[in-house]
Amino acid sequence: MKKKVVIVGGVAGGASAAARLRRLDEKAEIILLEKGDYISYANCGLPYYIGGVIKEREDLFLQTPQRLRTQYNIDVRTGHEVLKINRTEKTVEVKEVASGRLYTETYDILLLSPGAAPLRPKIPGLEGENVFTLRNVYDTDGIKNYLLEHRPQKALVLGASFIGLEIAENLVEAGLEVAIVDLASRVLPKNLDYEMAAPLHCHLRKQGIKLYLNTAVSAVERREGQVRALLSNGGQIPYDLAIVSVGTLPQSQLAKAAGLELGVNGAIRVNSSLQTSDPNIYAVGDAIEVESGITGEKTYLPLAGPANRQGRLAADAISGRTIQYEGVIGTAIVKVFGLTAASVGLTEESLKASGAHYLVAITHPASHATYYPGASPVAIKLLFTREGRILGAQVVGAQSVDKCIDVLATVLKTGGTVDDLARLELAYAPPYSSAKSPVNIAGYVAGNIIRGDMKAVSWEQILDHDNPGLVLLDVREKIEVEAGHLEGALHIPLNDLRKRLHELPKDKEIVVYCQVGLRAYIAARILKQNGFKVSNLNGGWRTLKPILEDRMANLCQDKSGS
Repeated sequence: MKKKVVIVGGVAGGASAAARLRRLDEKAEIILLEKGDYISYANCGLPYYIGGVIKEREDLFLQTPQRLRTQYNIDVRTGHEVLKINRTEKTVEVKEVASGRLYTETYDILLLSPGAAPLRPKIPGLEGENVFTLRNVYDTDGIKNYLLEHRPQKALVLGASFIGLEIAENLVEAGLEVAIVDLASRVLPKNLDYEMAAPLHCHLRKQGIKLYLNTAVSAVERREGQVRALLSNGGQIPYDLAIVSVGTLPQSQLAKAAGLELGVNGAIRVNSSLQTSDPNIYAVGDAIEVESGITGEKTYLPLAGPANRQGRLAADAISGRTIQYEGVIGTAIVKVFGLTAASVGLTEESLKASGAHYLVAITHPASHATYYPGASPVAIKLLFTREGRILGAQVVGAQSVDKCIDVLATVLKTGGTVDDLARLELAYAPPYSSAKSPVNIAGYVAGNIIRGDMKAVSWEQILDHDNPGLVLLDVREKIEVEAGHLEGALHIPLNDLRKRLHELPKDKEIVVYCQVGLRAYIAARILKQNGFKVSNLNGGWRTLKPILEDRMANLCQDKSGS
């Protein structure tokens, strides 16, 4: 029997489902209804077109309506908005946008892929032709045209999300002065913990970006032809162009009106077969609630990768194949000028909030063999259980970040442990990695912590708490100490430690640190086996330095009020 499938919405989820469905079922009648003019475009590439990195607008379009019609025999109707779902009659009410004509379309199976809409905070005065969000091609064209026609000099970006950071970078590339404002204490607050975000803060400031964290825009004031954002800290930011990037909400109004069950954030609730509460209606993409592949909890996580996969799986299910959507682990990555930040799984902040028990390892291995030119540090934060199961990871660096996060995500996804990381046999040649890859090293250090070979102390314990029972010991060389160190720390270079043990107390815990942790680990093993109580500063001085720099920059900014 010929099946009629109506798909509402294109882009990642809907277009992927339509193409996959045709490959599985040549006889099915497939209708794709899209309110806009574009059914498949590179959503994540939009900021780079604005900044001129992507030169041609046409390069943003991955699939055209005409190609879907001719290659896949799909009835693609752009400029057609679905207004209502009648579940009893299995019909949708459709409006042809250009003419206003209304008509009814029947379906056997309905697939919803309406996406998400950008949030617009209710800030007095934040309106006008110079205020934009960035979610689709129309937004992109509006920003691009405004840049060309009005030649703005100063830009305000509200929100330090992925899109916020990407558009900030590309506005700098376009020649603008940029300020970023976010309520959170750090950029990428859902993906990075503070110590992993601090290097990005320092890097953004070096690129000329003004960063206002723990700060809100309370109002916008227009006076004598100038627009100013009034900040909660008393400061002001003049701007010519504003981009709002504070998050998204699922476009679930159609589903809600049809009586379909909704979940977290008002997203459409689906089962493991991507069916809604109506078995004849499926839903995918940024409009649906998903399950965490780590905790099993319901959540909302709009990302392009999962949306594409959901579209493909939904097509399999509609075609009669058995599927089991296993949820999301949230693998994500972003370019921030010359650095890259990536994450997968849970953050330490979310683990603390849930009351979960976890351990942390922070390492700073080189991106490839240090004797081969061009190596640079890669910061890796690994979160794991006492049994070694990986809960999350964060990676920041100039090189090899994508490779590291993909390996970490693969091991996490397959239920692997930190010992699995240590055992991995990965590609090695001096230009690309080291004989012990960065993820091997992360696994080794995590294993040392689990087995009690090394007790780790966090940077917060050292910087933010009184520690009368602790003695700080810096085992770096003198030249390194002179370049920056913790006040009050004893200094004994590692090579001198064995002959100077008598200088250290045995009635207090000694916290050892070096540049990245290796020498401190060696020192800790020496001390422990000589009867001392000892622990290591997780991540060493390389973790502390950007935190101290960031705090100083924030302090100076607070004092100046701008």
